[in-house]
Amino acid sequence: MHDSKFKARWLFLIAYLAFALLPIYWMVNMSFKTNGEILSSFSLWPETFTWDNYKTIFTDPSWYSGYINSLIYVGINTLISLTVALPAAYAFSRYRFLGDKHVFFWLLTNRMTPPAVFLLPFFQLYTTLGLMDTHIAVALAHLLFNVPLAVWILEGFMCGVPREIDETAYIDGYSFPRFFFTIFLPLIKAGVGVAAFFCFMFSWVELLLARTLTSVNAKPIVATMTRTVSASGMDWATLAAAGVLTIVPGAIVIWFVRHYIAKGFAMGRV
Repeated sequence: MHDSKFKARWLFLIAYLAFALLPIYWMVNMSFKTNGEILSSFSLWPETFTWDNYKTIFTDPSWYSGYINSLIYVGINTLISLTVALPAAYAFSRYRFLGDKHVFFWLLTNRMTPPAVFLLPFFQLYTTLGLMDTHIAVALAHLLFNVPLAVWILEGFMCGVPREIDETAYIDGYSFPRFFFTIFLPLIKAGVGVAAFFCFMFSWVELLLARTLTSVNAKPIVATMTRTVSASGMDWATLAAAGVLTIVPGAIVIWFVRHYIAKGFAMGRV
């Protein structure tokens, strides 16, 4: 009886992995084909293997600049989000003040709001301030969604740190900055890793704000990938290669924070 349940679980896991990995495999498969082969035949592997699609991305500025732009504003956003969220999360975890629960709930409601709601205000504000088509414009726009999420995640990890550690450090003569960076922050590094991961992923895949607030100088890769239609039709092969390369940064980030994400699941904050 036990063996049959064990086999059923393994079969279900294998079926799920096949279902989840099939689109990724098919995209990788398409990235090594030509457009003619993609449109004319159905094959599990390329009949004529080619690297031309990847060469196009690495040699065409309109393609590789999109990756550079995305990494710039995603990095800026993640850094600012954590810088703002850390002291805010500490305040929510250590102090009680009038309306604290309402403010915390309001932060989460911002995170649940569709980006399209804020599209027009951001567009008009950035046009007035001259921030359109800049990296900082997208980074600041994404703060509206990433800061509440980072505060919520970090607050949960901070609540798991006993208050006695704070009190002991103050008795020992530690200033707050010294205590926070040398004692408290290492205790919640798992939370920082989880928060950084989710901030990175949201900014990396978000399309609507990133596409609307940029045009040329800061156009991200997600916007470039939606403009592959030409007079000859859709460039499926190059688009598949770009999709494969778009997965790589997220996979690298997941690899480095995988243990922190597992701890976040265990604490119920992910």
